[in-house]
Amino acid sequence: MKSPDLLHRPATARASRTTGEEALAELQREHGRALFSFLLGLTYGDRQRAEDLAQETLVRAWQHPEALETDHESMRPWLFTVARRLAIDARRALLARPNEVGDEILESVPPSVPDDVDRSVTAMDIREAVMRLSPDHRAVLVQVYFRGLSVTEASEVLGIPPGTVKSRTYYALRVLRQAMPGYVTPA
Repeated sequence: MKSPDLLHRPATARASRTTGEEALAELQREHGRALFSFLLGLTYGDRQRAEDLAQETLVRAWQHPEALETDHESMRPWLFTVARRLAIDARRALLARPNEVGDEILESVPPSVPDDVDRSVTAMDIREAVMRLSPDHRAVLVQVYFRGLSVTEASEVLGIPPGTVKSRTYYALRVLRQAMPGYVTPA
C-alpha cells in the first residue's frame, strides 16, 4: 500500500519513489539473507532481534535514497555498516535498562513473601493495644516481655511482690487477647 503523502506528490516524484521502492526490493533480494546472517551473529543468535535490525537497516536505506545511487559495485558494505551501528545502539539500549524478568522466574517466587507493611501494621496495632492497658499492667509487660526480665527481676525493678507481677502479667495478656484475638496466642 502506498503512503498517503505519496498520493499528493507530483507524478515525477511518485515515479522516482516507485523506482526507489523497486531498488529497495532488489536490495532486499540481493543482500537480505547475508544481512540477516550477519545480524544473527551480532545478536548472539536472537532471531527476532536480528530480523528487527535487518528491517531497520532497510528502512534506513529507504530513508536515504542517495545511498542507493552510488558508484560502488555493491551496497553490502554500506548495509553492513548501518546494520552494525544499529546492533551496537540496540545493545547499548538493552544494557541501559534493567533486565527483563521472564514468566518462569515470576512463577518460581514463593507466594508468601514476608511483607514489611503487614509487620508494621501489626506492630502499630500491638502498640496501640498496649497503650490502652493500665499503667501497672503495661509496666509489668514491658519488664517481662519487652526487656526479657524474669518474674523475680521484674518484681525487684518495679518494687512489687513476685505474685503481683504474675497476676498483672496474666490479666494484661488476657486484656490483650480480647482486644486482639488474631495476634495474641492463648497461654
